Amino acid sequence: MIEVSTLTKSKCCLCQSAVRTAGAPSAVFAYFCPIEKSPCVAGGRWSCGIAQGRYFTQSGRRLTVVATYFADEFIEWQQQGKATLIESRFEAHHIDGHVLVVAATDDDAVNQSVFEAADLRNILVNTVDDQPNCSFIFPAIIDRSPILIAISSAGTAPVLARRLREKLEAILPAHLGPLAQLVGAFRDKVKQKIDGFAGRRQFWERVFDSSIVREVQANRLDVAQQQLEDLLEREIPTQGEVYLVGSGPGDPELLTLKALQLMQQADVVVYDYLVSEPILQLVRRDAELVCVGKKAGAHSVAQEETNNLLVSLALSGKKVCRLKGGDPFIFGRGAEEIEVLLPHGIPFQVVPGITAAAGCAAYAGIALTHRDYAQAVQFVTGHCRKDGVEPDWQSLSRPNQTLVIYMGLMKVEHIQQQLLAAGRAATIPVAVIENGTRADQRVFTGKLSELASLVAQHQVQSPALLIIGEVVALQQKLNWFGDRPDQQAQQPLTNRI
Repeated sequence: MIEVSTLTKSKCCLCQSAVRTAGAPSAVFAYFCPIEKSPCVAGGRWSCGIAQGRYFTQSGRRLTVVATYFADEFIEWQQQGKATLIESRFEAHHIDGHVLVVAATDDDAVNQSVFEAADLRNILVNTVDDQPNCSFIFPAIIDRSPILIAISSAGTAPVLARRLREKLEAILPAHLGPLAQLVGAFRDKVKQKIDGFAGRRQFWERVFDSSIVREVQANRLDVAQQQLEDLLEREIPTQGEVYLVGSGPGDPELLTLKALQLMQQADVVVYDYLVSEPILQLVRRDAELVCVGKKAGAHSVAQEETNNLLVSLALSGKKVCRLKGGDPFIFGRGAEEIEVLLPHGIPFQVVPGITAAAGCAAYAGIALTHRDYAQAVQFVTGHCRKDGVEPDWQSLSRPNQTLVIYMGLMKVEHIQQQLLAAGRAATIPVAVIENGTRADQRVFTGKLSELASLVAQHQVQSPALLIIGEVVALQQKLNWFGDRPDQQAQQPLTNRI
């Protein structure tokens, strides 16, 4: 049994995770407790409880160990002043005055007694390897003090949590701790110099992108401190910026690294309906989310209003992420929005995304080009221009090319009729892809003469993509995502661990 006494329950520091979690709510809530100079009580017979006790002693906590027999390591801790040993069978009064307990004996009956005594007193308790008798769990820890990263599987897969810790341990540099200590010493100075949370956050982002980090990494802390002082003295007024970011067709693992970085830096995220919920979960938690989504036939926010919003937010000093489905420069009106920024001198960045034609086709098992089937590909939108001018249907109906139609559901009957009238064979294979690259992706294939009926029969909803061409004949052979259990397509994370 291990107990940790914190200062008071009300002193617990709630720790919000860096990203939102998708799907069902988490079974646990993460928080860190300040337990400096607080006694801990550890107990267990023989060697039980050593791992838990070591966790506390390594973090500078003193233990009180309750047991009928003590392993050598417990005795060493006592000799080093890290533990107080009480040779006794567990009694309920041993946990009085503490707010955290760990039952770590090899006797199930004793562990049960510890749990019941703690539960009766509203004390947090962990019973080793007995999840039902736990009101808190130990996470896998990555320690770069004062930076502390905790990984938990809510008790369901501790080995997986440890594997993740091993991966992160290899990635995260050792100088994170000294860097955090350096910037921590400047927090009050920065608050006095820079008004407003957004301005201070942008200042710290400049610090972490500067040579100060390299100086800390090289253990030149005096140089790093002086550079930080200089940067603070010449701090310039907060300037807004717009990031035009393509989020891809929906699968969050198709985001680029640059896209994710800018999503995490933004003060405000202005997004469309086509941006999937799992991708929105990756936005910085305290960022403001503004939906300006557009659906065919039901524009919730006029484009001019969206343009004005981007200008207004940037001129107020905000870092604005304009998050779009697919690629912002492929039927995404990205160029129109940037043109509005130019007269105001607003800086901007453009981050391309995987366009729906490429992403959805790949996840549906359709190669857009193939030496034997298609030597060209055309991307078109199903929306007509405002002047009513039709596309060149003769050009779109050429053989041995793939035609990909975005936003074509509302005009699907018209598209089918025009392609047939322009000479495209009625038997040419077609595919309709709904929610491409997402967990609920659906793919329907048939012939051009059946295109409209496929959409109606399966009640296909937006977002959806139409693909017409000889290459669709290979779809069944090349399909790998979702309904091919032999391929195990949806296991990227575990395959990398």
